[in-house]
Amino acid sequence: MTAVWIVAAVMITTAAAITMFRLLAGPNTLDRLVAVDTLIAVTMCGIGIWAAYSLDSTVTYGLTALALISFVGSVSVARFRVPDVDKPRGARRSR
Repeated sequence: MTAVWIVAAVMITTAAAITMFRLLAGPNTLDRLVAVDTLIAVTMCGIGIWAAYSLDSTVTYGLTALALISFVGSVSVARFRVPDVDKPRGARRSR
């Protein structure tokens, strides 16, 4: 059974590393926002794996809080995000 936990830990660590690469190398803010959401999901999976491994259910409160905070954060960033496209100087806004 220990091999299952080791494989799960390696897979979660690999997913976090790939997600961090996407977070750092993202060409625009939406790519980075998706990477942050994915990193939070990977973190939640890691906490869930730890809860199953240690048979400790007290960390599930942290899972709930992390899920709520990440949802509110993602919605607010998506709502108030400024477009990445720079307008040329002197360009007027269309009405």
